[in-house]
Amino acid sequence: MRIHYGYDDLKLKNPVVTLGTFDGVHRGHLLLLTNLKKRAADINGESVVITFYPHPRKVLYSDSDSLMLLSTLQEKIELLGECGIDYLVIVEFDREFSNKEACDFIEEVLVNKINSRQLVVGFNNHFGRRGEGDFNTVKQCAERHNIKVEMVEAAESGSIIISSSVIREALLSGRLEEANDMLGYSYFIKGRIVEGKKLGRKIGYPTANVSLDDKDKLIPGNGVYAAEIIIDEKKYKGVMSIGVNPTIDRNSSVRTIEINIFRFRKEIYGREVKVIFRFRLRDEMAFNSLSELASQIEIDKMRAIELLS
Repeated sequence: MRIHYGYDDLKLKNPVVTLGTFDGVHRGHLLLLTNLKKRAADINGESVVITFYPHPRKVLYSDSDSLMLLSTLQEKIELLGECGIDYLVIVEFDREFSNKEACDFIEEVLVNKINSRQLVVGFNNHFGRRGEGDFNTVKQCAERHNIKVEMVEAAESGSIIISSSVIREALLSGRLEEANDMLGYSYFIKGRIVEGKKLGRKIGYPTANVSLDDKDKLIPGNGVYAAEIIIDEKKYKGVMSIGVNPTIDRNSSVRTIEINIFRFRKEIYGREVKVIFRFRLRDEMAFNSLSELASQIEIDKMRAIELLS
């Protein structure tokens, strides 16, 4: 996959284009991208994805700080690369760009900059000023320039239409397996190991605290998870706790991410880590003593070993 920031120096052969934010690059996106690649192959052309950075809601809405994302820009690039598309075009999204009419965008960008042959859009795709460019508007504008337009139907998980917002809500509510099914892979976070209070060592379960690389990355709901941890390209098994440590401080509101890596005793402060959420074990709980907490951690550990095996 070739990556371009903006439209300069694009030399495309019969480009078939789609566009969107693609947060999480989930199964719904994969269905769209599969159709995109098929249409490009049909005309001996190239598949092109246009995505926006930052996320449009981060620019347009006052509650933007509350929007946590399923993927950072770099993670999105990696996930899209795994889908086998030919070109990724990353466009800076700002207020000036947001005021562009859908038909103007089609003429100025898809026609004049990219020379698009076909446009593939999702079932709920809206673009242009205030999202006024629905499918019918886009189709009419595109066909004036001899651009064929195809709409791809929604992907579903059971009776639920898959979307980034639905997956975010599932992760925040602790419905990890449901979220992973809609993603098509296990949700993950990336960060660095930082020093914590080192209380885990006192009860026989040393933990490493994780600080995320990106403040906008979504942290799933508080609880205990069976996880796989990747450090220096090596994969380990472990238990991860997300929450405010109520056994230690019942008044704390500061969330932490702590991982206990099985059979691991190396010093890893400052190291990069990828944590993959495999199974949710339980909610966060407050215990009456550290010994009760230690007993529960042992139960969690044995359950995680069973599930991860």
